[in-house]
Order: sequence, then structure tokens, then C-alpha cells
Amino acid sequence: MVKVNENFLKLPGSYLFSEVARRIRVYNESHPGADIIKLSIGDVTRPLVPAVIQAMHKAVDEMGTAEGFHGYGPEQGYEFLREAIARGDYAARGVDIQPGEIFVSDGAKSDCGNIGDIFGVDNIVAVCDPVYPVYVDTNAMAGRAGEYQEELGKWNRLIYMPCVEENGFSPEPPKEIPDIIYLCSPNNPTGAVLTKDQLKVWVDYANAHGAVILYDSAYECFITSDNVPHTIFEVEGARTCAIEFRSFSKTAGFTGNRCAYTVVPMELERGGAKLNSLWNRRQCTKFNGVPYVVQRGAAAVYTPEGRAQIMANIDYYRANARVIREGLTAAGLTCFGGTDAPYIWLKTPNGVGSWDFFDQVLDRANVATTPGAGFGPSGEGYVRLTAFGDADATKTAVERVCNMFK
Repeated sequence: MVKVNENFLKLPGSYLFSEVARRIRVYNESHPGADIIKLSIGDVTRPLVPAVIQAMHKAVDEMGTAEGFHGYGPEQGYEFLREAIARGDYAARGVDIQPGEIFVSDGAKSDCGNIGDIFGVDNIVAVCDPVYPVYVDTNAMAGRAGEYQEELGKWNRLIYMPCVEENGFSPEPPKEIPDIIYLCSPNNPTGAVLTKDQLKVWVDYANAHGAVILYDSAYECFITSDNVPHTIFEVEGARTCAIEFRSFSKTAGFTGNRCAYTVVPMELERGGAKLNSLWNRRQCTKFNGVPYVVQRGAAAVYTPEGRAQIMANIDYYRANARVIREGLTAAGLTCFGGTDAPYIWLKTPNGVGSWDFFDQVLDRANVATTPGAGFGPSGEGYVRLTAFGDADATKTAVERVCNMFK
């Protein structure tokens, strides 16, 4: 008889965002007239910019000709996109990343989960708490997390690094030395960022102990502070200890197109092996590449027209974040984030539980949030709000929530 991966059976409940969607659906069924505004799922709402659309239309026309047709592409991504990324995201910031260190994929979520394929199951993993659930769940699926302790809301083999109000929601190197360290800046869900000095501490720590930092910078385009790096490779020493994940989802609105990339420096070696080669082998075996049309659209992001257009969309979302943060703060609520990130981390009033507050706001204001408890034990007592909605709807949602506390 076939045997299943029993690690899946250890996973508690359902995936956070699936549970949020389920609760919204159930509420809609019992309140069919409710006009629910979602500040929960971090999906973009602005259309693709003209430069991207034009590039994709042109690519579609090419695909209709014998000369321009593209079948299987390179698993690592087309050279035109890898070179554009190297110039636009790295050389422009004085960082030397070569096209051969860039692997184009269908999403940072996929890469953050799949990267575990190149690491042994017996590695010790450290995650921020609260944390993007993919980091935890995929390691649990692989067997690295051990057993789930329901009473604590933790896995017994993972190192949880508390990111709480007292430490500015910034992780601190743990006493127990991990092999793999997940960092996310700007952070999902708290909206906190790591300064260059803070990142330098982590880079030195990883190099000293032979650890690898898995650095998720999917939201770097929202950074406005001067002392916050847009890439970990702005920090000296990062090339020998870090892998970076980037995405076009929030930068260019590609949540429906699926395009991202991962950077694995050539100098990064562990166990006598180049991790660049291991990741290349993994991708060539399990991945057939991102469609040509999508990659042409992504490359248009790096044209002068494309850059200006996507920054206009990013400014639109930044304005939403400001409306949420300032509006709720004026109502007497405590908010964090929303300055260098598209997420606002709202402290629930009077110590109300995250899911209880979710239910209250959904019922009384018809606004959907994401409970902080779903991101880890230290997320209890908070909810995450997203700035990726429509501007008018965002203003209305803030007004509704504020009216709850008048």
C-alpha cells in the first residue's frame, strides 16, 4: 500500500489565507447584502501598466509567426530578462549581480518553499515570529519542523525569533545556532524593515556560523527610508551567506501573471557544493520556466516608461497605506508599518484576540482583515491590513472601522 508524506498530516488547520477566504464566504452566505471591503489578502488591484501590456502584445504577435515562435525556454529565464534584472535592480544600486546568478521563476512564494529542496532535512531552521506562513509550512512538509505543539502554536524543531513591539519588530540572533535563517524586509506581516547596520549583524552572524540567510525582499519597491537596503547584497559579506527572493507581483502587479526571480551568488558554498549549481539542477529538473510572453512583459518594467508607470502604481498603494495608518491612529488605535511597506500591523484594542477582532470588524464594519495569530504566536493580538485595494474603498473601510470606536 502506498505511504503518504505524514508530515502533511501534522499541519494544523488550513492555510491562513484559505481560512480567511472561507470565513468571508461563510459570512457572505448568511449576510447576502453585505458590502465587504477586503483589507486582508495582499493582492494588487491596479491594472498592468501600458509599457507591460504593449510588450506582451508584441510578444503574443511574435508567437503567431514561425520566426518569432518560442517553445520551451531556458529554465533559468531568458537572457534578455536576466540581464535587465542585473542592470535595473542591482547595477543601478552599485551591486554586482551577474545574469548567471539570477533564476527567473513563477513566484517568490514558490521559490521560498522550493528552496528547501537543496538543503538537508536535518538542518535547524530559524524564522521570524510573526512570519509569512509559507516559510514554516513548507519546512514542516519537508520534515524539518518536527512536531506541532498546539498549546504553544509552534513547531518543536523550529527556532522562533520574536519580532514584537519591544524590539521594534526586528529579529535578534538566537542563542541556539540555526543552519537556515529566514529574513523578510520589508516584513510581511508587520511592515517593519531592517537597516543596513541590522542586516550587517545578520550577515556576519551567518558567515561566522556557516548558516545561510534566505532573504525575502518581495516588497523592496515600497522602501522610502534612506538607511534601509533594497537588497541584502548591498551589505558586505552577503554574497557568501545569502540567497535573495524577489517578485514582480507587487512591484508590477504580476500576481496573475506569475513572475519572480531568485539570486544565488556564485561564491555561496556549503558542504563543498556551490548552491548556485544545486538550485540550477533543481530548477532544470522540476521547472520548465516562465512563459516567453510573461517574461517580455517583465522586461518592460526596466524601460524608462515602464519604470515611471509602475512607480505611479506603487505611489497609489503608498497613499492607501498612509490613509489606513493615519486614519486608524487618529481613531485611537495603535498601528505599525505602512511607511516602508504596503502592510499595516494593527494592535487589537483591549487585548482582544486576533480572530475575535477579525469577526468583530467583519460583522460590524463589513471589513475583512488578516488575523495576526495566523502568522505565529507573537502575532496574537494584532491584525494585518493591506494597502493594495482601491483608493475609495480603502477610505470607506477606514471610516467604517473608525466608526466602531467612536
